[in-house]
Amino acid sequence: MSEIVVRVEGLSKQYRIGARQKDPGTLRDHIVANLKSLLRRNGHGRLRESAGSENSPEHAGTSDKFWALKDVSFEVRQGETLGVIGRNGAGKSTLLKMLSRITQPTRGRIEIDGRVSALLEVGTGFHGELTGRENIYLNGTILGMKRAEVTRKFDEIVAFAEVEQFIDTPVKHYSSGMYLRLAFAVAAHLEPEILIVDEVLAVGDAAFQKKCLGKMEGVAKEGRTIFFVSHNMPAVTRLCGRVICLDGGKLCRDGASHEVVKAYFHSELGTMSSREWPDSLRAPSGEVARLRAVRVCDENGQSTEKIDIRRKVGIEMEYEVLKPGYKLMPAVCLYNEEGVRLFDSLEHDPAWRGRVRTPGRYRSTAWIPGNFLAEGTMFVNVGIDTVEPEIAQFYERQAVAFMVIDSCEGDSARGDFAGLLPGVVRPLLHWSTAFTPESIQTEPMMSGPQTRC
Repeated sequence: MSEIVVRVEGLSKQYRIGARQKDPGTLRDHIVANLKSLLRRNGHGRLRESAGSENSPEHAGTSDKFWALKDVSFEVRQGETLGVIGRNGAGKSTLLKMLSRITQPTRGRIEIDGRVSALLEVGTGFHGELTGRENIYLNGTILGMKRAEVTRKFDEIVAFAEVEQFIDTPVKHYSSGMYLRLAFAVAAHLEPEILIVDEVLAVGDAAFQKKCLGKMEGVAKEGRTIFFVSHNMPAVTRLCGRVICLDGGKLCRDGASHEVVKAYFHSELGTMSSREWPDSLRAPSGEVARLRAVRVCDENGQSTEKIDIRRKVGIEMEYEVLKPGYKLMPAVCLYNEEGVRLFDSLEHDPAWRGRVRTPGRYRSTAWIPGNFLAEGTMFVNVGIDTVEPEIAQFYERQAVAFMVIDSCEGDSARGDFAGLLPGVVRPLLHWSTAFTPESIQTEPMMSGPQTRC
């Protein structure tokens, strides 16, 4: 059995809202603090991080207390890929910052055995005045690597990041996309024993996200440990064998990825296929439109988590219009459990096309025909933009989900075939077969060579 490389015991982090922070200190203070961080290492990359002092900045001043993380304990073994999920404010980023030694815990203990590389935000660990080349070597040094080790990986890093032309340009002149590509390339390629990746990958385009996920799969196969935080549940279930779920700063679930993600949908959304925001202050909203509910419904209008592949399914979005004089464009987007984007659909109701909407409550439903989707779990994103001007009001990822179940009765696209039927869609196409009867002539058996004229 693999050895334990991360052990977290009773980890807690308390902040004081509105607390007066200590002065950040002089250069000497920073150097001393960094030396203390290095001295916390205990040989062979083993790190023990314990509760911080009550005199630390987060304890300065007087204000309300807020526990961002409370009594969290778990262990991670070498080579494990651990997903960390939970709604915004659940404590995911706080946990990763403590694992990365950016923040000290208020209570509890962390033991890490191995070299850690973390990508928590765009350009983590980069110095803006240094070039891309210099930052690669700087990060390698921080990770404890020798120059020759970094040089061996240098060309691979630059090629992955696609920044060859700008590698000797100070990174402060990079676009956010270039910055992100290089930061991820450095974090993933400099052979850390433990790789920590936050939701930062959501910043990149779809092609880059796919490339990063592929790289992380490769890192995992090499036996290195990965912490992956994301709201992209298909990516989590694809990459991670195990998932922990945080809620209100506490660890509420720990187990196999598909089981924890399914339980998260049920607890977080009420049911997997229905979600409501009764509190308007917590609902996704812009200045013009606010989301109130999303439901998956069958052809009778009943909420359902499972749909027969032969039946149509509706995605119902309930929302409020808050200001008059705007044209709206509701939209839905579907992903499958592999993270493949199946399609986007925009509202095309002729009764509302080009019309401004008066304030009030609306319900828009997009109907997906039967024998169109493949079997499996479908994740639904919903959003609304205003038109002229085009302004995003809200975009809720994985708002709901549902399962498509194929029929075994022979009248779906599967027919009588019982094996694996790949593909992102499964349309029941019209086939026609023509038969022309002909007499079949039987030739007499002849011995010896024959010649056909």
